[in-house]
Amino acid sequence: MRIGFAVPVSGSWATPANMAGIARRAEELGYHEVWTFQRLLYPEGHPMGPTYRSVHDPVVTLAYLAGATTRIRLGVAVLNMPFFSPALLAKQLATLQAVSGGRLDAGLGLGWLPEEFAASGVPFERRGRRGEEFLRVLRRLWTEEAVEHDGEFYRLPPVHQEPRPDVPPPILLGGGAPAALRRAGRLADGWVSASREDLDRIGEKVSVVRRAALDAGRDPGALRFVTRGVTRVRPAGSPGRAPLTGSFEEIRADVARLAEQGVTDVFHDLNFDPEIGSPDADPAESMRRAEAALEALAP
Repeated sequence: MRIGFAVPVSGSWATPANMAGIARRAEELGYHEVWTFQRLLYPEGHPMGPTYRSVHDPVVTLAYLAGATTRIRLGVAVLNMPFFSPALLAKQLATLQAVSGGRLDAGLGLGWLPEEFAASGVPFERRGRRGEEFLRVLRRLWTEEAVEHDGEFYRLPPVHQEPRPDVPPPILLGGGAPAALRRAGRLADGWVSASREDLDRIGEKVSVVRRAALDAGRDPGALRFVTRGVTRVRPAGSPGRAPLTGSFEEIRADVARLAEQGVTDVFHDLNFDPEIGSPDADPAESMRRAEAALEALAP
């Protein structure tokens, strides 16, 4: 099991100094990866919660952390493909892979918030087909000297895009619907779960991805299964507690149970704790609690 930690990207504690501080300390403690996430817009009056109210751009954040660290991997879970053109995202991620020394893991998704689609000038419908074509173009730009593409959603005249990455970053696909899970098994290097995933039953979705990989003639054992661990440190013994909520000892035991379900990577994300990742939280107290969790939950 590989253990990661999410840097402060949401709320009052998400300052550049805190981002770099968490990333450097995670690297010192032997964490495998630090993670970010994307929220393009927050619709007025939306009930999705304070975590999404104030969020930094994940690509820019990871570029900053690439210069603040030397060894730890850098992940995003996830960038929503419809909000980019394939050429733009291919260029950004290839550059991020270069400046980080090949440490990038690229989580990609389809998006779910209609207002973000409207603001991006992209229709909400046919997201799955759009995403599959996006992936084909993205990978061709990373691996082929000249690319020409005339598809249903995207068109490229004969072009070069250089420099291409020496080693393209692994692609992890998000999404929890059966079609999204099968897509990850057919096309990606792994699957990454969402913040609202039922962690007691995540093994069922891991199995769907693995079966789809096998049906596509791929090796399921080569795939990564990454869980965003919505981690909330609370007193031990709370009745009916959710996985990854409780004492450090309880959280560690929950991580072990995730491994038994086929999860290969867990990253602890305190941004989704409203006591930490909210715009109204005390940033100093959020950092104090995050630093304690970094130490206690280190691999």
